[in-house]
Amino acid sequence: MVSLLFYLRKYKQDRIGRSTIYVRITIDGKRAEFSTRRKVHPSAWDAAYGKVLGFSQEVRQLNSYLSKIRTDLYLHADKLRGRDQVLTAVSLKESYLGLDRPSKMLLEIFQEHNDRVNELIGKDFVAGTAERYKTAKSHLCEYLRRELRKKDIPVQHVDHAFISGFEYYLKTKRKCSHNTAIKYVVNFKKIIRIAYANGWITKDPFANWKARLKNVEREFLTNEELQQLMDYPFTNERLEHVRDCFVFCCFTGLAYADVKKLTHDDFVVGIDGDLWINTKRTKTKTKSNIPVLPTALMILEKYEHSPLLVDKKVLPVLTNQKMNAYLKEIADLSGINKHLTTHLARHTFATTVTLSNGVSIESVSKMLGHKSLRTTQHYAKILNRKVSEDMQLLKKKLNFQQKVLSKNT
Repeated sequence: MVSLLFYLRKYKQDRIGRSTIYVRITIDGKRAEFSTRRKVHPSAWDAAYGKVLGFSQEVRQLNSYLSKIRTDLYLHADKLRGRDQVLTAVSLKESYLGLDRPSKMLLEIFQEHNDRVNELIGKDFVAGTAERYKTAKSHLCEYLRRELRKKDIPVQHVDHAFISGFEYYLKTKRKCSHNTAIKYVVNFKKIIRIAYANGWITKDPFANWKARLKNVEREFLTNEELQQLMDYPFTNERLEHVRDCFVFCCFTGLAYADVKKLTHDDFVVGIDGDLWINTKRTKTKTKSNIPVLPTALMILEKYEHSPLLVDKKVLPVLTNQKMNAYLKEIADLSGINKHLTTHLARHTFATTVTLSNGVSIESVSKMLGHKSLRTTQHYAKILNRKVSEDMQLLKKKLNFQQKVLSKNT
């Protein structure tokens, strides 16, 4: 026979004097208990009937919740009997809490997710996203093996301590930067959310974990550096091609993935009679409408009949890895003391080419294909800092001139 008792642990109270309501299951003299995760003041508790005293809506809802627990426990007891399983206080508790279900394993769920992402490359995901999830799973696998001595664990075993430990492992053992570590943990967070949504876990261990990215200073080329790069006479044709593609991005703001896929179909004649790029960003799927500036047009014309072009492409763009490797060599040869990457060209377009020349931040945001103006405002902050530095130099110059003038008078 199943006996149920709802009671308070009065010796444990929160800061406003409330105690948690517990359920005690007794079968054949053996007990099992669990918390209802609800609290009440002891003075409002009817111990004889196992309910809360009062008539308010809040009280009625709480009593209804307790009544449902009682009903569900009896239903689970009937199911266990119907399946010819041993009915004990512990088995009934585990059945009600879902602890008797076969455990879903963490890395198993992660791999299932990654397989789906791979199948949707080109539809809902790009190859880079699939690669990041693959790397995140690899790091998690190493964390389990090295730190916990496990090949895999039930997803129910993931808690806040596990998450914090994974973040710490990424920063210390894997030597990831703060932002890189956070991004991998966010990838992991999606897997846990899938488990939570499917009912494989009863609570979200990420509830008290917050992703806090640090602001990173974005480098860009100044007018002088951009001109220096454009004027440098490269003797190696491959370096010249890479330089031209990079400069094209500096004058269009296109990201690597977008310039690589650029074809003749992405060009239209605008209402001003000039040539425009009309394309959809690979990353955000937002539209970008960009007027083709003279420098960018000159590069397009340079490669108009190049034998290096295939599939209606307009520029000979290499893989991102090769582009960045060659850009490092280009920076050394042309005397630019900055870490050139394909994405630095996009920052140069936003700052040096447009905002510095008076183009409104709204127009720049639209050309960059940003979903939010807040993303573009970061470049305006960089410019404000540059203005401040320039003004400090001006002040020093004016102070010097003032001292010279005072000496002469």
